Amino acid sequence: MNEDSRADRRSPVGEPVVRADPEVTGERAAEAVGFDPDDPESVAEAAETVARFAAGDVGDEDNVLMLRGAAACAALVRGVGSYKAAAERAGDDVSVAFIRKWARVHDLPQAIRRQVAGGRIAPSAAKHVARLGGTDRYLLAWAAIDGDLTVREVRSIASAVNDGADVESAVRDAGVELGHIGLRLPLDTYVELRRRASNRNVEPGALVAEALDDYFAGASE
Repeated sequence: MNEDSRADRRSPVGEPVVRADPEVTGERAAEAVGFDPDDPESVAEAAETVARFAAGDVGDEDNVLMLRGAAACAALVRGVGSYKAAAERAGDDVSVAFIRKWARVHDLPQAIRRQVAGGRIAPSAAKHVARLGGTDRYLLAWAAIDGDLTVREVRSIASAVNDGADVESAVRDAGVELGHIGLRLPLDTYVELRRRASNRNVEPGALVAEALDDYFAGASE
């Protein structure tokens, strides 16, 4: 089965988890629209939304509405069974490529979509992050934020990885060091971290990594 005939990433579609979270989208959370691929009326609404989305009725600067369009694409594909059928349902001006790209944005991990909704990753950059799989998606997304990468740079890295390059090398070529992050700590915590690291003859990052490993091992999302 070729890529155009099915949705190969299966994040849930229905209630809008990210767009409906007021901590992410503020007052606009109340405006969030969900799409149910198992409800024919909702699938019809998704098709109409995709048609408007493809026609450019959603501004490129409105990250929340762009994510709504992405969710509509994903729901439409689920509802009708394939990218090709989804494009036909949405109208003559909607291409398979358009639906596939945006459905995959919806199928990005929630942690990445939250950064898109919050404006730290541009939707047009998210399309290229979504071209990758597994951990590479996270690495490119966080590099885009930490390195303030342009959409062109994100696209170039995604292309390099898809051509066989290692994501760490591709990101480094763009001037970003993966694993490097700036933290603002309370002064007492900062002093204690530095003191303990110095006494153990290690870098502060080693203690932070050790503490986070212990935290993640005992925490659940």
